[in-house]
Amino acid sequence: MRLFRLAIAPAFAAITLATFTSASLAAPPSDRAATDEVQVRLISDSTQVAPGQTLLLALEQKIAPHWHTYWKNPGDSGQPTSIEWKLPQGATASDILWPAPKRFDVGPITNYGYEDRVVLLTEIRLPQGLPPGSTATIGADATWLVCREECIPQQATLSLSLPVGTGPKPSPEKGSLVAARAALPGPAPFAAAARLEGRDLIVSWPAAGAGGASAREVRQALFLPEAWGRIQHAAKPQLDRDGQQWRLRMPVGDEPASAGKPLDGLLLIDGQAWAVSLPVSGSLDAGGGTAPANTASTAKSPAATTTTTPGAATGATGAVEADGLGLWAAMGLALIGGLILNLMPCVFPVLAIKALGFLHGSASTHRRQGLAYTAGVLVAFAALGAMLLALRGAGTGVGWGFQFQSPLFVLLLAWLMFVLGLSLAGLLSIGAGFAGVGQGLAEKPGFTGSFFTGVLATVVATPCTAPFMGAAMAYALAQPAVELMAVFLALGLGLALPYLALAWWPALQRRMPRPGPWMDLLKQALAFPMFAAAIWLVWVIAQQAGPMGVLVALAGMGLLALAAWIRTVSRHATPRWQWTGAGAALAAVVAAAALVPTLGTVAGEDVARAGGSGSTSGPSASADHEPYSPERLAQLRAQGKPVFVNLTASWCITCLVNERVALSTDEVREAFVREGVTYLKGDWTRQDPRITELLKQHDRSGVPLYLFYPAGTGSDAQVLPQLLTPGIVTTALRGGAA
Repeated sequence: MRLFRLAIAPAFAAITLATFTSASLAAPPSDRAATDEVQVRLISDSTQVAPGQTLLLALEQKIAPHWHTYWKNPGDSGQPTSIEWKLPQGATASDILWPAPKRFDVGPITNYGYEDRVVLLTEIRLPQGLPPGSTATIGADATWLVCREECIPQQATLSLSLPVGTGPKPSPEKGSLVAARAALPGPAPFAAAARLEGRDLIVSWPAAGAGGASAREVRQALFLPEAWGRIQHAAKPQLDRDGQQWRLRMPVGDEPASAGKPLDGLLLIDGQAWAVSLPVSGSLDAGGGTAPANTASTAKSPAATTTTTPGAATGATGAVEADGLGLWAAMGLALIGGLILNLMPCVFPVLAIKALGFLHGSASTHRRQGLAYTAGVLVAFAALGAMLLALRGAGTGVGWGFQFQSPLFVLLLAWLMFVLGLSLAGLLSIGAGFAGVGQGLAEKPGFTGSFFTGVLATVVATPCTAPFMGAAMAYALAQPAVELMAVFLALGLGLALPYLALAWWPALQRRMPRPGPWMDLLKQALAFPMFAAAIWLVWVIAQQAGPMGVLVALAGMGLLALAAWIRTVSRHATPRWQWTGAGAALAAVVAAAALVPTLGTVAGEDVARAGGSGSTSGPSASADHEPYSPERLAQLRAQGKPVFVNLTASWCITCLVNERVALSTDEVREAFVREGVTYLKGDWTRQDPRITELLKQHDRSGVPLYLFYPAGTGSDAQVLPQLLTPGIVTTALRGGAA
């Protein structure tokens, strides 16, 4: 028995490790990498560096024909290239020194970016304390979006190792890097200004400002703001001359500039790019309020509008916005959300089984078990928070339930649910302390079992999103480490409170029925929710890794069931056959474990065939919805059509329930058709940076997220509650589709 327990217990530990690791391994970093669309290279102006030197580095992108990457403001859609530097201690890096982009018009969509080749420069200031004779290693995690008609998010990890000497030595590439820096847009040699008038932004500059340019010499001008939303990018600007001033008139965008705040951007005059910081005066017409200037360095997509929530759905459904939340309010919402998580279908059986332990033992033992369970929950939530902080620090976009984007994690959890189901059904004995059904993980009766029950409850709760959680999690993920951990621990405390209250309140225990045969029947009945959870998780694997992933999952379950059967039939045999049975059972478990590495290969091949990083099946176009993309959303909004966006995932129980009880009903489908609403569905089953970006724009850390854009090009998105009914959806559609 101990031998078999030792074979099973590591699977539970592997669940925790799989939560925080990727299913694929990257090659050691070098100074270059390549995809079919983009070749990237990290270039230095020096082959040897010196202490205190300002080093000029470049990320070179060679882009395949007809493809393009993006400027710092990508325009109507897209995502700028970003670089996360890994530098010697004490070194600092400047922002990317952006060259002037080109304008790309694709139908009603306008983007700013680069084609063929672009060199993105960064200045690295090395510390004075670098010892000569050592090596300065500089790493860069680069991410970019490359587009043609379709868009592909890509990334590469690059590295340079440069010897440190008493003085720098130039590299063969230094001349080209110096030339690239000289070609960057310089400050304009004339005074330019911006004015808000009506619903337009007017940029003006002296007629003789650009090298004495006369009226007939200036043929074309373009203003590119650094921040998204200042202008309508696709609108054609109107250039005219008013006396001694050139005037460039453009309609304002969703986030216009504010009077009194500088408007930074590039002014392109007949192909010459000037960097300008324009003083802004004037005001917009009433009815089109001036939004505060956006100072974020990362551009938003066209979906990043001010969000509102239908009033009828506020409060009871938990549609609370993260904007304006304080720490105490976020912790309160997290506490309530944690309490509600206890009612979720994966968590409740674990809690119910554990509560049966209160039918035996003393009050002091019950209290200590309650504290051990709470400690397990809090430790698990602290680990989740720590990993989110680490991934956020590495520049990875993550949110609540992020670990379910790993097929490896889903596989191990499916097997764990299956094994627990076998145990509850009486078909397998793995030590009752495991998952809290008795005693066996430690010598102290039940305490270690209680602790790991808390860990298990946390793991199985993560695919669920309870009301009030969305705003609290979004607030937490935008805060420093201390505030994030405080909100996560408040969520964990909410999850642990019902069991903790039962452990410390004997009056509640006395209301429980007396021990009897019903306890075994209840345990056996609760095996079926575990089997159901395992079936659902295999379905999630099908979305992530395709049919071969399902084969791996089911083969592993078959081997685990074989191990359980061998152990059951041999445990009452002679000692010799008991050891033989334990060895055979262990061999079956090892065979199941050997299947785990194959899942990463299967999932990677399936995603490669799918051509992206999302679900392998994904929400493909059907009669009632289209797959979400920023470009399609921008196109529909430019046409003034009403749009409903559903961001979901196969592993999100709340999402699946909402689709079944609301979005898939005839009432809602008929409302979509009647009101002329286009239904876009985004699948976050596996990491998709485009969906992650849209979640961030609306202060959400995970799915579900439901957005309704009423008819009209300037309409704001309405954020619907996380728990839907047909009435909530149809009310929103009737209020904004006209």
